[in-house]
Amino acid sequence: MAVSASAHPTPLLKLDGLRVAFATPTGPATIVDGLSFILGAGETLCIAGESGSGKSVTALSLMGLLPKPGGRVTAGSAMFLGRDLFKLGEREMQEIRGDDIAMIFQEPMTSLNPVLSIGTQMTEGLRRHKGLGEREAETRAIAVLDSVRIPEARRRMKQFPHELSGGMRQRVMIAMAMSCDPKVLIADEPTTALDVTIQAQILELMSDLQKQTGMAIILITHDMGVVAEMADRVIVMRHGKVVEQGAVKSLFTAPQADYTRALLAAVPKFANGKNAPGETPRPEPILSVRDLIVRFDVKGGFFHRTKQRVHAVEKISFDLAPGETLALVGESGCGKSTTARAIMHLSPFAGSVKVAGKETAGLTGEALRALRRDVQMIFQDPHASLDPRMSVGDLVGEPLVIHGLANGKELADRVADLFERVGLKPDHMTRFPHEFSGGQRQRICIARALGLNPRIIIADECVSALDVSIQAQILALLKKLRAELGLSYLFISHDMAVVEQISHRVAVMYLGQIVETGPTKEVLGNPQHPYTQKLLAAVPIPDPARRGLARRRLEGEVPSPFRPANYVPQYLNYRDLGGGHLVATQ
Repeated sequence: MAVSASAHPTPLLKLDGLRVAFATPTGPATIVDGLSFILGAGETLCIAGESGSGKSVTALSLMGLLPKPGGRVTAGSAMFLGRDLFKLGEREMQEIRGDDIAMIFQEPMTSLNPVLSIGTQMTEGLRRHKGLGEREAETRAIAVLDSVRIPEARRRMKQFPHELSGGMRQRVMIAMAMSCDPKVLIADEPTTALDVTIQAQILELMSDLQKQTGMAIILITHDMGVVAEMADRVIVMRHGKVVEQGAVKSLFTAPQADYTRALLAAVPKFANGKNAPGETPRPEPILSVRDLIVRFDVKGGFFHRTKQRVHAVEKISFDLAPGETLALVGESGCGKSTTARAIMHLSPFAGSVKVAGKETAGLTGEALRALRRDVQMIFQDPHASLDPRMSVGDLVGEPLVIHGLANGKELADRVADLFERVGLKPDHMTRFPHEFSGGQRQRICIARALGLNPRIIIADECVSALDVSIQAQILALLKKLRAELGLSYLFISHDMAVVEQISHRVAVMYLGQIVETGPTKEVLGNPQHPYTQKLLAAVPIPDPARRGLARRRLEGEVPSPFRPANYVPQYLNYRDLGGGHLVATQ
């Protein structure tokens, strides 16, 4: 579906008839089929659609980064400032990539080089494309890291990707993409791993940069709240083809295609706790955490001595009842994932963690293996948690083999059933992780966690990478399994609408501490702590007519239903007074 060039007086990019195919054992498979659009200077074009619809493949095609030899552009042109990107050689693309056209990738852990420091990766593009010296590039990189709200930016420059949380890695990717002031920014799910307050800041930062430089943005997202907030025009894709495209307001108010209407209907609506399930009976907890402490030593210097200690989690306590879902929410880096890893014995910790009344501290060998059969985890970064050398069928079946629960035909049947449960086809079992989209990889991780029929599932942002239709299916599946099997979930998420749908209780974390906890209806409907109020005020609203409302709430320009009269505006920081008591500061 083409767009008239007259609608864009200053076109930067014209994509015409893009067709992309991937080699498969049965022949070429067309992933993108006939996509066309024109992108004007200063315009934001959002591409929405379900996982596997061709959104990310379109972005990789424009960047010249299709996986080889499997993927190739079989038809179409991409005219950028008078040159067809699809006809340029690798050397010419290297000059454009990262400078004129930059991309924020969907999975930061696999997009950042694990053996290079953040500083090295941040300054590389600045030195290559902008000709900056080492000191100038470092100064510029620190300033950009500051702009995306990374604390202690100068210290982070010396750290490596594995030392940062998922949300902080995502912010580093955003900073890298924006550091050279590109003419076109391709953002593939740029705020997926970010909490709502940081998301609001990042979207505002992208908008400000766009106004200053005339940068055009191609925003790939499944978050319709982000679409409503950012888009000028929207393309809806399904199975590699354009289903519908048009101005953002008309698409939300009068969608023409049945698929678009279904997509909008599946968007979870945040209702201030009114849609939350009621509290469950509270018998003896299946999981009991008391005074959990996780601290990491930061070493340095010639003798590699401890220079400081990071208090990642500081004396938190909570219980999880059988059949209950407890949501753990808070900003990136507050200790949510560290708490999950400690419970799984993947990080050293102090304090008490009991599963079904049994203390787990000090477990090793078979005892630890038995614990992990009862407690499974869905990790935040699906690509990093899947072995690239194994087929996805073997990856999902591996826990069943390790625990001696199935083999042969029974194993294959159980894995096929797990694939169908999470919306994948059994014939996908022979493929490898790189052959799937980010959302499909997340579904594979969910299938693997369900395989052992655990009593507790720790879900670390398990639906954040999924489009709204698949997200609704997965949430319905999790609820069904909870009802049928009595599963308990520790549900880590930044999406308050999703938290409201699935959780019985909510615990809000900040600076490694739980600052507020209680039934979901009470915490989301009548938050008491200023940080909780800030989180809820920043929830994006999937309505173009209310664009900017979250930002204006945070700035104090309009009243917030969550904010008390003495609320302090301007994207608050908090000073820790100890014992979980925080004071708001400008």
